Amino acid sequence: MNAPASPNPPPRIDAHLHVFAKASAEFPREVSDHLPAEREAPVERFLERMGSHDIDGAVLVQIGGTSLQHHAYLLHCLRQHPERFLGIGLVPPRCDDASGHMDRLVEASDGRIIGVRLGALGGPADPFDAVDVRQLPVYPIWEHAAKKDLVIWLYPRAVDAHVIPHLFEAFPQVRVVFNHLMVCPGPKFWWDDKGRPQADVPMPPETRYSTMGLKIGRILYNTRGHYPYPNVCVKLSGHYAFSKQPYPYEDLVGWQQSLRMVFGCERLMWATDFPWIDVDPGYDKLVGLPQRTFADLTAHETEQLMGRTAAQFLRFPAFRDSSGWLTPP
Repeated sequence: MNAPASPNPPPRIDAHLHVFAKASAEFPREVSDHLPAEREAPVERFLERMGSHDIDGAVLVQIGGTSLQHHAYLLHCLRQHPERFLGIGLVPPRCDDASGHMDRLVEASDGRIIGVRLGALGGPADPFDAVDVRQLPVYPIWEHAAKKDLVIWLYPRAVDAHVIPHLFEAFPQVRVVFNHLMVCPGPKFWWDDKGRPQADVPMPPETRYSTMGLKIGRILYNTRGHYPYPNVCVKLSGHYAFSKQPYPYEDLVGWQQSLRMVFGCERLMWATDFPWIDVDPGYDKLVGLPQRTFADLTAHETEQLMGRTAAQFLRFPAFRDSSGWLTPP
């Protein structure tokens, strides 16, 4: 039986988005064809969206470079709005001091950067080869996340999908948030004429057999049919990048129902992936998408999906109060 809705208004949290300034001496960042120096998605624009749609908090994910200097705009936003935002940083590839870099990000943000985003994981290309997690290039990052209770923001490549359960087994204490519908993009990745990232992947994703079904000494699902790792969540976001249809992305509904069945709304987070959705289909459409996707959501499930899960799992300090939002479900 579902728990009743909280008597106190639960937080509404956008669990994944990007803000970035024009490239400048104050806010240096990498530039590219899809993120030219003059392009911007300023935090002020996002704050307007928050105000218009009653969004209480958000997770700002670094974009535009991996060095500490490239994080300048993210750090600025976190300092200016500490009660609204948490941050996710990036680690430079082939970093010789990943733990030191992670510590500097946390220190520079006064603890508001709570983890790092990972894509490439490394490991054998053959999914039947033995995996020694200690030899993975990302092992020091996961090890330090375990030591410092940092979050892994996971957006792995399809070629690395079979490595994921091995890392879960090695670091069961690390909080992990799968990005964008738990999809692992393959090599067919591009930016469209609206400046949005796109990935050509079959849906449901073939990598579901690796990330959700691989055996490592025990079956990843428990006898109730639920994912046994309480430290793993999935974000419902990035629909525009994978769907072959316009909003409301009906070809993705079946996969999202599967995620709901396996994880429950206690381990799902709603997110918009602003700014890529700001024009098409629009921020308001993303706020209403869960109700379009799941017509039978209960009040409790809606609370969890729209913010309570993020408040609990990511430990948003602004929402620590007597309602128990930070108490695990």
